[in-house]
Amino acid sequence: HQPTPIHLKRYNYNRHDHHLLRQLKKMVATSRRHRLLRTVAISLILPTSVVVVQTFQPTAFHFHTRSQNSFYHLYPKFNAVLNAAPSETQLTQGSRYPRKKKRKRIYRRQKDQKNPRDLETWRVYGVDVNPDALVALSTTPGRQKTKQNDSIIPSERSYLTPPVLSSLTSRLRIKSDTFERDAIEGSENSLSLPPQLKDARVIRRSLDARRRKGADPKYTYVIDVTLTKEVARELKLWHQPGRIERMGGNKLKSQNTVSDEMPIDGGGEPNSKPKILIIGAGPAGLFCALSLASSGLFTPIVLERGQPVEVRGKSIGALIHRRNIDPNSNFSFGEGGAGTWSDGKLTTRIGRNSGPVRFVLETLVKYGAPERILVEGAPHLGTDNLVRLLRNMRKDLRSMGGEIHFGARVNKFHIEDGVINGVDARCSPTYERTKTNNGGRGEMTSQEESTKTFSGDAVVLATGHSARDVYYELYNSGVELEAKGFAVGFRIEHPQCLINEMQYGKDWGGRVFTQRLSTDAANEEHFAKEPSDSHPGTLPVASYRLATNDAWDGAGNRGVYSFCQCPGGQIVPSSTEDGELCINGMSFSKRDSVWANSALVVTVSPDDPILETYRLTHGSLAGLEFQRDMERKAFDLGGGGMRAPVQRLTDFVNRKISEPKSVPPSSYRLGVKSAACHDIYPQPLYNALVHAIIHHFDNQMPGFLCDDALLHGVETRTSSPVRVLRDSTTLEASGIENMFPSGEGAGFAGGIVSAAVDGLMVANSIKTKFLTNDKSSLFNDVDRVSVGFDY
Repeated sequence: HQPTPIHLKRYNYNRHDHHLLRQLKKMVATSRRHRLLRTVAISLILPTSVVVVQTFQPTAFHFHTRSQNSFYHLYPKFNAVLNAAPSETQLTQGSRYPRKKKRKRIYRRQKDQKNPRDLETWRVYGVDVNPDALVALSTTPGRQKTKQNDSIIPSERSYLTPPVLSSLTSRLRIKSDTFERDAIEGSENSLSLPPQLKDARVIRRSLDARRRKGADPKYTYVIDVTLTKEVARELKLWHQPGRIERMGGNKLKSQNTVSDEMPIDGGGEPNSKPKILIIGAGPAGLFCALSLASSGLFTPIVLERGQPVEVRGKSIGALIHRRNIDPNSNFSFGEGGAGTWSDGKLTTRIGRNSGPVRFVLETLVKYGAPERILVEGAPHLGTDNLVRLLRNMRKDLRSMGGEIHFGARVNKFHIEDGVINGVDARCSPTYERTKTNNGGRGEMTSQEESTKTFSGDAVVLATGHSARDVYYELYNSGVELEAKGFAVGFRIEHPQCLINEMQYGKDWGGRVFTQRLSTDAANEEHFAKEPSDSHPGTLPVASYRLATNDAWDGAGNRGVYSFCQCPGGQIVPSSTEDGELCINGMSFSKRDSVWANSALVVTVSPDDPILETYRLTHGSLAGLEFQRDMERKAFDLGGGGMRAPVQRLTDFVNRKISEPKSVPPSSYRLGVKSAACHDIYPQPLYNALVHAIIHHFDNQMPGFLCDDALLHGVETRTSSPVRVLRDSTTLEASGIENMFPSGEGAGFAGGIVSAAVDGLMVANSIKTKFLTNDKSSLFNDVDRVSVGFDY
C-alpha cells in the first residue's frame, strides 16, 4: 500500500476550529505512520466551518481508539462515514501504544495582549454574604446621599458594602484584609477598592433561603468588576459560564424610554404624523405609546375605559366601603391596568438581563421607581409607588405630543376589506386632577357622555385580560381568535409569621422586621420561645413559590402552582361586573401586613373535557364563559354583597364546611362567609388541587396544610383564556391589516414586565411598517421569539 495524498480544505476558519484541525492532522499522521490509513472520505459539518479530508482509494478507514474517542468527545455533532473498518487486532498487530499523561489545565493568555493595560469587565457570580455580616452597616441599600455632600450614591454602589467586597476579593483570590468607606469628598466609589480592581458594580442581589443541611440564609450577589488585562492574567481568570464570565469590556448600555437627546419632532407637520390608536393604558399600551411618541414621528392616541390613577382610587374606595362597583373603574380597569392595585411584581421569565427587560426597568426608574429594582433579584414596586410613577408617565407622554382619553370604552371596530382604520368609543364623564405652577391643586377636567369615532393609521389592541366585551366584539367582527390554556383556583392566606417560619426556620424567622409595630409584634410573639437573638442579622418578609405537574385529577396529571404571591399583603376584589366575584392579591411597597396570600390554581387546557359543553355553544370563547360561571357560583356562595366564600384548608381537603367560629381572620375587607368551596369547580380540578396540596406542597413546605390557612374563592383571571392570532413577523392580527394585538389581554404576555416588552416590540413593528428607513431596534431575532409568554 503506497502512501496516498491527503488534501485538507478549510472554510470559514476561526479560533473554535483550531483544536479540531490540529487533532485531525494528528490522527491522520498517526494512521499513516502505522499503515492504518487506506482511504477516508469524511465530511465534518460544524456551525462555522466545513473540513473535508479526501483520498483516492475507497476501501477502508480506521481511527486509533484513543484518538477517535477524543474526537467524538470534542465534537459530538459531526457526520462521519466509516466503511469496512478492520478489527483492532488486525490493525494494531498485537502492539500497544502507551497513553500520554493528561496535561494539567493551565491559564492561557488572552489573544489580545498587545495592550495589557486596557480595561476589561468580568462578571462574577456566587458572591455569598451571611445576613449577620450586614447588621453593622449604617446605611440601607438603595439610592442614598452621602453625609459629606449631596452627591447621589447609585444603587449598584450602595449595595457594595465591606462584607460584600470582602467576599468578592476572596472569590477572586485577592489578598486584602479590611475595607473602609472612602472618606474622600466627591469620590464616586463608596468603598476604597483594592488596587487590582478599577471598578465594581452590583448587578443583582437575591436571598437564598434554601436550608440545605441546616445552612443559614445568605445573600447572593452578581458583581461586574473592571480590571486590566494584565491583572486578569495574574489572577488566572478564565471564562466559566455561570461562575465568572468575561464581558469583553461591553457593559449594558443604559437606555431610557424618553431621552433628553432624542428628538421629539420628526421634522414634519404634526398633522402628517401617522396616528396610532392604542386601546388600553396598561403596561403594554403605555410603553408602546411612549416608544412611538419619543421617536417624534407618530402621534399615539391612548383610549382608556377607566379613570386616571388618582381618581381611580376613589372608585376603589367606593367599592371597599360602600360596595358600589363601577364596571369601568375598579381594581381591573383604569390607568396602569390591573397591575396597579397589585403587588407590582417585576419578575419575568424572558431574561432578566436581556436588552428589552433592562430597558423597561430603567424606564420605570426614570419615572420614579426606586433604583433597587435594577439590583434586586425579585423586584417589586407596590401600589403606592405605581401611582406616582403613572402620573409622571402621563405627563411626559403628553409633553411629547401624545394623547390620553380616559373614560373611553371601545365598543366597535371599523374594518373594511380586511383593513382597520378606526374605532367607536363610548365616552363617559371623567375627572382628572391638574397642578398649578406653584404646586397647588388646580381644576378638574370633565367631558360629557357621548359616542365618538377615532380614526387612525393603525390600532394597537392592549385591553388586558378582563375586557371581555372586547373579545366578543372582536369575535363578531371576524377577527381570528383561538382558545389558549389558562388556570383557575382560589386565593390562600396564611399569617405572615407562619410563612417566615416555614421558609427561614425557627432560628431565623424571628429576625424579620417590617418597621410596622403591629406586624413586628405579631412576629415576635410567634417566635417568643425561640432564640432568635442569637442572629443579629435581619431578613425581609418571606415569600414562596410552589408548583407541580403531577397533580392527579382522577384521570390524568395536571399542573398546579402558586401564582402572584403577596407577602405582607391583602386580598381584594377584582370583579368588573355586579353578580360576579373574582379576587386578587395586592401589597404595598413595605409589605408590612400580618398576612401573606397567594393564588393556588390548576391548569385548564384548550381541549380540556371540562370545557366540552362550553365549546359547543361558545367556540373559542369557551374558557371565557367557564370563568364567568365560576365567578357567579362564588358570588352566590358568598351571599351577595361581594362577600367571599371561605373555607379552612384542612376542611377543604376533607370536603367539609368550616364552622363559622373556627374560621381564622381574613384581610378581605368586604366580609367572608364559610361555604362549600370544594363544590365550586368541577371534580377533576378539585381532585388535582387536593392531590397537589397533600402530596406535594405540604412536603415542599411542611406546615403549609394547617388550620390557620384560609381558602378564598375564587381566582379565575390569572391569564387570558383567548389569544388574538397575529403574524409572527409583522405582529399584525391574522387577516386584519394595521391591527396589532399586544400584551396580556391578547395572549402574548403574563405580567407587568413581559407586557411592557411586548408593547415595545409592537411599537418597533409599527415603526418598521410606516418608516422604511428606520433601522433602530431594541430587539434581535432571539428577543422577538422569546418575548411571548404562555401559561
